[in-house]
Amino acid sequence: MAEEPCQCSDCQRFYKEHDRLIREFPTFKQQQELNWASIQSFRTLCTKVTDDLQRELSERESNEDKSSKEKHISDTEITEALDELESVNAYLYSIEALMERIFDTKISNNIESKFKEIANELAPDPLNMDRLILNRLFHQTPDSPDQKNIS
Repeated sequence: MAEEPCQCSDCQRFYKEHDRLIREFPTFKQQQELNWASIQSFRTLCTKVTDDLQRELSERESNEDKSSKEKHISDTEITEALDELESVNAYLYSIEALMERIFDTKISNNIESKFKEIANELAPDPLNMDRLILNRLFHQTPDSPDQKNIS
């Protein structure tokens, strides 16, 4: 007996994003590029935030007697965040090294076609009228705002 997928809002949001990424990037090469870009953007953002927090902490230490600026983030919070972000950046570098191995993999156009075929099965277009009608029949709930025009 298959376990039902979680219906909480976080999981539902994940499922929708998961399916969207499969629909919009249905080939092996597109998934490689998407994952590489995602890791790089995450690493860039984490690095910039880390650099900014280190700069802010350094400025605070050098201007301790000039505490006229209101502190929105405590020194302790910054220090703890820096420790965590350094770990995250190390993990991201590790993931990047693994992704480089994935980029060494090349597949034929025939196999890319298979990826597209399976992607359509895994994540069909949720706005496809046939799927909306089936959903309504299965769940007996109106999925289409224009249900009067559906026979």
